[in-house]
Amino acid sequence: MRAIEREVFGKVYLVGAGPGDPELLTLRAARLLARAEVVVYDHLVGPGILDLLPAGARRVYAGKEAGHHALPQEETNRLLIELAREGISVIRLKGGDPFIFGRGGEEMEALEAAGIACEIVPGITSAAGVGAYAGIPLTHRDHARTLIFTTGHLKDGSPDLDWPALARPQQTVVIYMGLGALAIICQRLIEHGLDPATPGVVVQSASTSAQRTVHASIAELPDAVRDAGLKSPSLIVIGPVTGLYRPERERECCIAARVVSVV
Repeated sequence: MRAIEREVFGKVYLVGAGPGDPELLTLRAARLLARAEVVVYDHLVGPGILDLLPAGARRVYAGKEAGHHALPQEETNRLLIELAREGISVIRLKGGDPFIFGRGGEEMEALEAAGIACEIVPGITSAAGVGAYAGIPLTHRDHARTLIFTTGHLKDGSPDLDWPALARPQQTVVIYMGLGALAIICQRLIEHGLDPATPGVVVQSASTSAQRTVHASIAELPDAVRDAGLKSPSLIVIGPVTGLYRPERERECCIAARVVSVV
């Protein structure tokens, strides 16, 4: 009787690279990178992390930046499937955590539909990196009963968010991918009842030597960020906890970064 032949596919690891500092990688992520065969990475993965790859590892850039995608998501999904079908292990390396605004869920579904084994390796999300490295507690019993993570734009590119929910007092709102819509975000929050004097911060390249922080009320934050010339990747944090921000609390590796305070 003829043996049934089975295709042997490789496995795809959706790995969170954390907010930027290589020391914030999990042990699992570091071990996988040390023996990587091929790595498909995005633009939020710092060069210090890529330096951990073996010399012979193949690197494929699949970054997604505002207005420019090196590979559309559907093509990235197909690439991961094609590589795995070559019988090799594939690391899909993502900034932050794969399942927090990282499109890891979409990639996981595509891989499973193609019969490819997939493992999720969590990473420290950018919000946690910003809080730790800028010295801002995202939760605090005296200032925030609720912590909300949201994206600054929907799949269609519009900033049509749940403004009444985001404008509630005594909470912390962390906005990913919202720098380009910062003025609209602050305007809508004020229109829906949030005090214009509510403090906020925008932090660029958190946990790296390029970290820059702008601190201002939401009424002044868009102008302050524009004047400071902050660029992506940047995270927006709005709420009373940001009133606890002090430049001297920023991590030592970031002290050399420029800090702008308007509050």
